[in-house]
Amino acid sequence: MMKRFVFLSLFCSVLWACSREDLSVCSPDGSLCVNVCLQEDGSLSYYVKRAGVFVIMPSALGIEADGISLSDNFSILQTEKSSVSTQWETVWGEERLISDEHNALCVHLRHASGALLDVCLRVYNDGVALRYSFPKQQQEQWVITDELTEYHFASEPQVWSIPWRTEYYEGLWQKRPLLSVADTLCSPLTFELEDGSYAFLHEAALTDYPAQNFFVEDGVLRTYLTPWLSEMKERRTSAGESVKAYKEAPFSTPWRFIVLTPTLSELVASRIMLNLNEPCAIEDTEWIRPQKFLGIWWGMHIKTMTWEAGPKHGATTENMERYLRFAKEHGIDAVLAEGWNLGWEDWKHFDFTTPYPDWDMDYLSHLSDSLGVAIVGHNETGGNAASYEQDLDSIYRYHAAHGIHTIKTGYVAPIIRTTDGLQWNKGQSGVRHYRKVIETAAKYHIMIDNHEPVMPTGLQRTYPNLLTQEGVRGQEWNAWSNDGGSPCEHVTVLPYTRILAGPVDYTPGVFHFENPIIPTTRVHATLMNQLGLFVCFYSPLQMACDLPEHYMEHPDAFRFVEHVPCDWERSVLVDGAIGDLCVYARQGRGTEDWYVGGITDEEEREAIVPLSMLVPGKSYHMTLYRDAEDADWSTRPYAYVIEEMEVSCADTLRVRMASGGGFAAEIHPIE
Repeated sequence: MMKRFVFLSLFCSVLWACSREDLSVCSPDGSLCVNVCLQEDGSLSYYVKRAGVFVIMPSALGIEADGISLSDNFSILQTEKSSVSTQWETVWGEERLISDEHNALCVHLRHASGALLDVCLRVYNDGVALRYSFPKQQQEQWVITDELTEYHFASEPQVWSIPWRTEYYEGLWQKRPLLSVADTLCSPLTFELEDGSYAFLHEAALTDYPAQNFFVEDGVLRTYLTPWLSEMKERRTSAGESVKAYKEAPFSTPWRFIVLTPTLSELVASRIMLNLNEPCAIEDTEWIRPQKFLGIWWGMHIKTMTWEAGPKHGATTENMERYLRFAKEHGIDAVLAEGWNLGWEDWKHFDFTTPYPDWDMDYLSHLSDSLGVAIVGHNETGGNAASYEQDLDSIYRYHAAHGIHTIKTGYVAPIIRTTDGLQWNKGQSGVRHYRKVIETAAKYHIMIDNHEPVMPTGLQRTYPNLLTQEGVRGQEWNAWSNDGGSPCEHVTVLPYTRILAGPVDYTPGVFHFENPIIPTTRVHATLMNQLGLFVCFYSPLQMACDLPEHYMEHPDAFRFVEHVPCDWERSVLVDGAIGDLCVYARQGRGTEDWYVGGITDEEEREAIVPLSMLVPGKSYHMTLYRDAEDADWSTRPYAYVIEEMEVSCADTLRVRMASGGGFAAEIHPIE
């Protein structure tokens, strides 16, 4: 009883410290409110209420830098409030127009040491964001050693997560009660709250700073910044503190944000992360174009081709010409070639401007131009980011001169070699490198598909030439993974976890599931599930990953891959449950065409899709690609039916999805 009394007394004391009107800010619709608290000892905290009920209990704020704990001994110099209500147009995206409506509060603080710190908040109707800013002041150089931001949920949620040291983020997301988590987790996190609502916790505008991670301690979720390394150990200050970032004032940390919505459809529709990033920095964006592409890629993963030169070499002039002509015939925008350049024998000395002898770059460049099918270049660094960065200008000049304006980069190494030595890819040095690649690419009108990246944080708004990124246990695992391939559930988790952080290069579209070379591993899906991924998984650079000959085994189903776009006017989650199913409807950008896709886990389900998004009074032609009645991912993955019908906005589509199955539909107005 005494402990409860002490807790209530402290809680009431914290709330009293948060009661100042100038330290409170609410969303435009008044549903979400955030209060900043300054205790008698000058310590900082905040809390979040929704409709007057606590979602986040009083939770600590602060930064540790240069041996100073910037978490208490503060006094308030000034507070500022502002409001924004605007709309902006995306270069590409899940929708063309995005609204930015929020109220903001910035609290200007002075620490007892003399240090100045601002805590800035934005409150949207669907979430809250905060960041720390060091204004211009007497001390210019700062060593950040810790961040003290906490998230004390009012009731224990279930959390979907992967461990922070999962290589390249390529793990299976797990659901657990938050307080049972014993390991450190990487950002982002997706929560199922006790009241049936949802939350998504991540960061935005990660620039020149380490990526955030999380751990649970004393019932509270705390922040852990990715550390700097020295000789493979955490770099320490003279006082023994772990170095996280080197900064020069004025500077701001990335935004920390949490989306809070009653429904899953509202969660996936939130655009807080994009709104927290700076507007487009590229003046002329006409050259930035979403694309579908094929690739000399899947053959290497199923072991029928090799990256390095030899009798099974994939990226030969002859093979690339075959792919380019197939792409032209089937309306595919581009073709990727991996393994065209020297260096694949040892993965240490890649040469990004010298092809293997069996690759004629000049001939293929001219052929690509004459066919109107682009070449997607590939630059695998083997984790040697420093060497790649040193030669960026010459590499990108070479590619641009050969008409290659899309490059897939790669960093296959658990720890990459940056200009600061061996570092975590999501530490400050790695983040700097990725940003330099994007900015340099923009100079040469080159679009980037970043593999083995730092987790996306919305930088595509500022640099829309950053088209897509990996950072996911993608399709390739279904070719060779020792565990037999990703379970059916995996693809029904990703739309609500990893993909909320940004576009994903998952590489859908496998049409041939047997692999005699690795017979124990396969795609856990039906062919219709693979079609559904093209709608459910968003990427403006979308790969159809299988071999051309495999697509011709089912040319009628491949028609959907030929037709489905990868740039959208608007997108709606029709139905979904994390780990169970996902059904999306998306309108092609600048058209009246709609595309619907659905996927399920190992459970057979019925998808119910009201077609109310269609224009009233109009008739539409729908082509439906669905699992046959006896389809099953493990026994009859190729059993499917294609149906044609006339529909209107008054109709409701009902589709059975088999175990591991799915469906796709294209809907066009009848003129």
